[in-house]
Amino acid sequence: MKIGKTIEAGWIMPTLPTLEPTRERNFWSQCQRSYTFQPIYCTSGVPLAIELLTAVYHPDNPDCRLSPEDYFEQISQDLREDVVLEQLRLIQHWHSFIQQRDLLVSVNVDGQTLQSIQLLPEARNLLESMPYLRFEMVEHAYAALTIPIQSLEDVHRLWLDDFGSGLANFSSLMECRYEFVKLDRALFSFLRESHEGVRLFYALVALMSRYTKGVIVEGVETPQEWMLVKRSEACAAQGFYLSRPNRFDSLHQLPTFFRE
Repeated sequence: MKIGKTIEAGWIMPTLPTLEPTRERNFWSQCQRSYTFQPIYCTSGVPLAIELLTAVYHPDNPDCRLSPEDYFEQISQDLREDVVLEQLRLIQHWHSFIQQRDLLVSVNVDGQTLQSIQLLPEARNLLESMPYLRFEMVEHAYAALTIPIQSLEDVHRLWLDDFGSGLANFSSLMECRYEFVKLDRALFSFLRESHEGVRLFYALVALMSRYTKGVIVEGVETPQEWMLVKRSEACAAQGFYLSRPNRFDSLHQLPTFFRE
């Protein structure tokens, strides 16, 4: 890992100096987690879902947020499973409210962990009790699967995350009928910069919509971007203009309608 900074969902993420393998494993295993949620709004203004977001920090420097992607890449498979169980328990705590508001809840997961939790009795019980739960996966995350993705018991819960981020392509849309597909924030930001890009955005969303129940646009940060999404065939959007991440203890305050 190189010294420097990366930006993730509005946070400036400091990266770490190169560590010896043992020290690095110990560092990541000592890290702690906290959770927030970010709403996903239909273009009609009604909340469609909330995404559970993970904040990672080391107890020696709790104000320094670390990359969740680096964290999950470095920790053991057993710890990954424990983290997912921790997330499922948190969502279960809000079960009544989520059902009352008819919300979906998405959790980010890699393919190996999604496959392995199928064998955990507690995870299976939680999944069966929460029909609204969804799993977001980037295309390369299911490369570690030992079975075809279509064979997963929870394949109907899958969303394709970060479409257009480099590896995701239309073949993945045709191989697995994802319930929803999320258009990558960087691609959306690039396309909206020019008239030609906006036309391509409309065409891309229309084509993606043929292979999924709906397209969710990530990274909506201005009223103009929100209007652009509403003029397309996208079904929903997510971003700082609509809502910043919030603590779960404020979930009961989630608006019933997004007002501009």
